[in-house]
Amino acid sequence: MSIEWVRKYYRVPAKRGGRVEYTGAGKPELGTIWGAASGGHLSVHLDTATHLMTFHPWKLRYLGEALS
Repeated sequence: MSIEWVRKYYRVPAKRGGRVEYTGAGKPELGTIWGAASGGHLSVHLDTATHLMTFHPWKLRYLGEALS
């Protein structure tokens, strides 16, 4: 599935390079969307992580415009 599919199906402003906030681990963590993952999820690189992680689109807060 593509980011376009995720954006339309879940009605979220997900875009490659877009900044997001994830709070599921008990504290806010910022990250960048890298692409779509299987099952309608998004691949995100959290600023504090060393690898990509996958998240459901509804588990993220979208922060403004995509990076250039």
